[in-house]
Formats: sequence, structure tokens, C-alpha cells
Amino acid sequence: MKWPSLHRDHPLHITYRWARRIAIAIVGFTVLLVGVVMIVTPGPAFVVIPVGLGILGLEFAWARRWLQRVKDKGGELAQSAKKRFR
Repeated sequence: MKWPSLHRDHPLHITYRWARRIAIAIVGFTVLLVGVVMIVTPGPAFVVIPVGLGILGLEFAWARRWLQRVKDKGGELAQSAKKRFR
């Protein structure tokens, strides 16, 4: 059985987009919150926070910008660590 094609203005397509957006927001914010908690508790916060931002970046432009900042700062830190420990 082939599913019918849903156009952009079809009510089911609009409902799917909102459901997807809400699901991504819930999962992304949960992972991000766990990462923030890991800053003060034992855990890999510097791995989990970018993962949360990456999930949120699937739907939200602000999360993509934050993730890019995190990547840039991480690259700067890595370069300074290389220079320092040579």
C-alpha cells in the first residue's frame, strides 16, 4: 500500500511538522539539560551539551548558531593546548 502524498498546506502535513518540532524540542532540551547538570556533577558535559545542541539544531536556527560557537571555541582551546604542551 502506498501512502498518499501530502502537500505543504494539507492539515496532516502541518500536524506532522508540529509534532516533529515538539518531539525534537523535548529530546534536545532534555539532553542539553542533562549536559548542563553534568557540569557540576561527574559526567562528560562537554560531549553531551553539543549533542543536545545538535539535536535542537535539526529544527532551530539559534541552536545551530550556538553549536557553531561551541565548535569554534573548542577548536581555539585545542590549538592553545597544542601550543602549550609542545
